[in-house]
Amino acid sequence: MAIVFQTDYAWPDDSIERAVIEGAGHKLFTGPAVPASAEEIVSLVERYRPQAIMTCWAQVSGRAIAAAENLLVVQRIGVGLDNIDVEAATDFGAWVTNVPDYCVGEVSDHAIALLLDWARGTVAFDREVKAGRWDPAAAKLRRVADLTVGVVGLGRIGRATVTRLEGFGCALLAHDPYARESGAARLVALDALLEASDVVILHVPLTAGTHHLMDAARLAQMRPGAFLINVSRGPLVDNDALLAALEQGRLSGAGLDVVEGEPDPPRALVERADVVVTPHVAFSSEASLAELRRRSAEEVVRVLGGGRPQNPCNNPGA
Repeated sequence: MAIVFQTDYAWPDDSIERAVIEGAGHKLFTGPAVPASAEEIVSLVERYRPQAIMTCWAQVSGRAIAAAENLLVVQRIGVGLDNIDVEAATDFGAWVTNVPDYCVGEVSDHAIALLLDWARGTVAFDREVKAGRWDPAAAKLRRVADLTVGVVGLGRIGRATVTRLEGFGCALLAHDPYARESGAARLVALDALLEASDVVILHVPLTAGTHHLMDAARLAQMRPGAFLINVSRGPLVDNDALLAALEQGRLSGAGLDVVEGEPDPPRALVERADVVVTPHVAFSSEASLAELRRRSAEEVVRVLGGGRPQNPCNNPGA
């Protein structure tokens, strides 16, 4: 029997994970639903001495990894790895794994929902009507088929977004330095994409190289009146620079499922009428969450049983 420690969870309970892990003969301990601090995670790891750590949002630091002593795997219950010290895990000899494809459709759909809202004004008109104002003459709406949409990042989700947008008849541009094919989109340099796109959609991971990818200089390159969508990670966008671009009227708005500083993002940004914000839920549906939880637990059981993970994110044996 191995010990598995789940740091946190973004759903009502740990029943799916527990059924898989304890059904395989292991023991699951779960931390608080709301992510504990990095220091608290270290203390919990020291208490349980797990062979596997599963984490949703909590920070799994190098200290936490070292405190586990016999750690075999750190499983991200999600896609991004920015809350895990992957280098420390690799040095320690532990696998780092994720579930890279559980929410491809959901995130792509969410990005397009934000685009359609900007084009057709659904959220803004809903607010107006509920406030007692019925003014269809105020509408300044857009024909979606006339738009040029730039997709930054052509991983699984970026490619799904391109495929979906093809059906709307948009002109499609894409940028990804690692892409070999782009479907219906035309591959261009990032500068060219920003200058030509009415809507820019970010589908890139957060790394040292993409932190504040959209800074003041990049935002200034965007077409006047353009709309920015971020459904990836908040720190891809410099909040201060985005706020300035909106206040200056250079951009017409932004659709943000993620914001740097979440869950307490800057009020000056998220309370603007030209910004539509959702609370980091693009990945979420009943189906995607059930799949994510089950596959995360199954990956842990696989590694604890001596198998190679299906979705390795490092190579601890190198």
